[in-house]
This record gives sequence, structure tokens and C-alpha cells, in this order.
Amino acid sequence: MALLLNLHSHLEGRVRPDTAAELGSRLGLPDPPGGWADALELDAPADLTVYLAKVASTYPFFGDPESLARITSEAVQDAAADGLSYLELRFGPATHVRPGFDLDAVIRAACAGARDGTTRSGMPAGIVVAALRHHDEAINTAVAHAAARAAGDGVVGFDLAGDELRFPDLAPYAEAFAIAAAADLGLTCHAAEAAPGPAAREAVERFGVRRIGHGTHVADDADTLDWIADHGVVVEVCPTSNLYTGGITRIADHPARTFLDHGVPIVLGDDNPRQTRSPLSAESALLQTVLGLDAADLAGIEATAVEVAFAGDAVRAAWRDH
Repeated sequence: MALLLNLHSHLEGRVRPDTAAELGSRLGLPDPPGGWADALELDAPADLTVYLAKVASTYPFFGDPESLARITSEAVQDAAADGLSYLELRFGPATHVRPGFDLDAVIRAACAGARDGTTRSGMPAGIVVAALRHHDEAINTAVAHAAARAAGDGVVGFDLAGDELRFPDLAPYAEAFAIAAAADLGLTCHAAEAAPGPAAREAVERFGVRRIGHGTHVADDADTLDWIADHGVVVEVCPTSNLYTGGITRIADHPARTFLDHGVPIVLGDDNPRQTRSPLSAESALLQTVLGLDAADLAGIEATAVEVAFAGDAVRAAWRDH
């Protein structure tokens, strides 16, 4: 059986509708007219701003340790049920801070949930803490410090996420990435998802990241594409998500094949599968049925994922043996 590693998936995009209904009832939230499944899912492709607004509809459910840990555990269990071998769950903890529920507590709850999900499913998982573009520098620096304090206790990586259309400047996040790097966390960054291709190169040069989230528009810029290939930067591809954010107009237009043909290594993610209704198993199938990747391509993606996952040495060694 092949390994299936999910290296780009957001916790906020994995809330079960039944859990949303239960937690919403506790919070006194009215049931959406079409039910929580419809409320959480996207109706049609739009742009990144619309996409993120839909994801943000889950935020009320993360406001206490028990609920956050439960959602995280269920996310890990659902990924295992989808046939995955490993899940990296990224989330923006600053969004979920409440009175009496500070950054450290938010991250601890996510890590506890991931451990519980692993215990229940047998599938390893790690937490990737994300700074968010719309938060100010002080908040994102605090997020990085909290992530660093939890390094080795469930947190495996650090990311920058959020609305690249509205907040394209990368300079304000340099200190946060320096803090995460000093804690030896794996580094990735959403870039060239909505912004032009050179944003990916800037993220690599400014932050030292070795993985780029989405990077769809790298394929539109020949110089950046060559540079990314020459420097061995890995692109985390999420085809269906890119359709819903407006990054591509058809799945068949996704640049996964272009990346591979130009020597750019890729790994696979499902981004926000509740919103897109496309978990990683479906994304893997699309690579074959729509984008025309063959068994050798898929084996190469798997091998890349094993090497660049933010996993411990023992887990990686077991994957290599597999």
C-alpha cells in the first residue's frame, strides 16, 4: 500500500458538520437555513477573499480548550479514515484567543487533540502554527514565540497564511519566521497563490522557507519557475482549492504537470476539504484522472513528501522502510 502524506491542510477547514451543529447549539448560534454542511461548504469558485470568509465561519467553534481539542482529534481521525499515512494540520492560533484562553493554551489544546487523534487512529500528525497576514507584527511575533515554546511537544512547523490579495507585503513577518527558525521548526509559506509568481521566490529568500503553499502563479513566470527548480524548493499543491480561490479556471489548468516537467518537486495537500468537499484521496485521484500524472509521478511525489514532511526522524525512517 502506498504512503499518502497530507502536507497542506487547515484545521479550520476540517470541522465536521455534526460537530458544528452541536457546538453551535451550545453557543446559542441559530442553525443555518440549509444546515451546517451547506453553511460550511463553498457554492462555486470565486476568489481568495470569498474562500477565506467561508473558512472563517468555523471560528466560533474554537473558543475553548475542549472544543478545539475535539475538532483537532476528529480532523486526524477523518484523515486516517481517508487512507492517509500522515497529516500536517496548520492553523492560526491568534484567531482563537479568548479571555482566559491565551496563545499558549490554544496551541496546547490543538497539540492535545492531535495526540488524541493519533492514539485513536494510529496515524501520526503534527501541528503547523500559522501567522496570519491581516494580524499586526506584534501579534505574529507573539504567535511565533508561542510556536517555539511548543516545538517538540506537538508543533512541527511554522507558516504564513491569509489573504495574499489584501496583504501582499512579506516584510512585516520576517521576525516571526526568524523566531520559528531559531526553534528549529519546519518552515513553509503561502505564496504566489493570489500574488504573482515572484512572491514565492521572495518568501524563500526573505524567510528561508523550503516549501511554498500553493505557488500556483509560479508557473506563470518563467524566471521564477526556473529559480524555484534550481533551488529545490518544494511546492505544496492543492488543485481543487486553487479552483475555488480563482487561482485556476479549471482543474485541468492546474500547473502540477508544469512543475514536474520543469524539475520543481511537489507534494500534495487538500487545504480546506470541508469547504471544497475534496479530501486528499480525491485530490490524489485528480492528479491521475484529470492532470495525467502516472505511477512514476505519484511515486516521486510520495518520495518527496517523505523527505520534506515536518516529521521526526523515527517516523521518516519507518516511511523509508515502507
